[in-house]
Amino acid sequence: MLSVEVGFLVAMVCMGISFAAQASTKDSDVVFHGQPAWMDDSLFGVDRLDDFQEVLIVPVRVAGLVNVAVKRKVANKLADASEAGGIAVIYPDIGEPYRSVFTQIIDGIEDKAKGRVSNFPVGKDVDVGQLKETLRRQEAKVVIALGRQGMRVARSLESELGLVVGGVLSASEEEVQSAQVNSLSPDPALLFSRLKSMMPKVRRIFTVYDPRQNDWLISLAKDAAHHQGLELVTYQAQDLRGAMRAYQEILAKVDVEKDALWLPQDSTTVEDSTVMPMLLQESWGRNLTLFSSSFSHVRRGVLFSLYPDNVDLGRSLAGSAMNLMASGGNGSGLVPLREVLMAINLRTARHLGVNTSRLQSFDMAFPEQ
Repeated sequence: MLSVEVGFLVAMVCMGISFAAQASTKDSDVVFHGQPAWMDDSLFGVDRLDDFQEVLIVPVRVAGLVNVAVKRKVANKLADASEAGGIAVIYPDIGEPYRSVFTQIIDGIEDKAKGRVSNFPVGKDVDVGQLKETLRRQEAKVVIALGRQGMRVARSLESELGLVVGGVLSASEEEVQSAQVNSLSPDPALLFSRLKSMMPKVRRIFTVYDPRQNDWLISLAKDAAHHQGLELVTYQAQDLRGAMRAYQEILAKVDVEKDALWLPQDSTTVEDSTVMPMLLQESWGRNLTLFSSSFSHVRRGVLFSLYPDNVDLGRSLAGSAMNLMASGGNGSGLVPLREVLMAINLRTARHLGVNTSRLQSFDMAFPEQ
């Protein structure tokens, strides 16, 4: 089995960073405002939530085997008070700063549900039998499980409750068949749309991915590129050596005037100590547009990324739970992240000739050092 406990869930940490940075339209005036003291590189660069859960994550091939739901179905009517009371949230019982991440998501869930939501922080020693009995007494109808620990506990209940999962990057075929899993990987359609607004001359996007992790996401990306008039050129790699060969081939043929390189959240092909320094150096030296699905890469020099809006994500999870209660069914599928904020590296943008004063609004900026 391939352990990817470190570096696999980059976006999970970013869920705690939905503090919007207010900026003027002048590049030189863009600064951070209200940045918490705990917002440091350790949070952006390494995804540690799973490290607390002592769970081994095994990436699996899911393309063609699961129902990939691109659009969430939300009930047309608001759930009444009794239905809202039927939502239970299970999330990891861990300390700050990660607890604040889940608190923000739960705030969004409660805002959307318009009623009582039962919250259950769980540790590795949780009494599953007692939790199951508590949910039965409270007449819970749907569980929203946050993080891989929350999903593990929710699945161990072995009940007829509907299940909605949030705060994970990927899931196995079995997990997706029994729940709607909301991934932290940004929807490629949103990434490509932002790319076109910033770099309108781009016509072709290259990417390297491990099919065991991201077959499902690349399937969505191909459709998104087609609908936006872009060409997506993909390379598969299942180890670091294969990834480096793919990048070398891309760099040998890339046309910086019309091409861009996309870095998905992929622990095999987007490796921090070897791949990233090489790509950052090449992209800067050749004026190649490099954008990413990982927030931490923007701090290092990637042009832009999208990352989760915690509260809005919570509202969406609640909407999915309410839809399950209204329909009486149990939804399934793997869904990309659409509740996003945008981070941009202004130094890189200026280097690439992007007119930042004309950009769509962005939520966090890294000013030139």
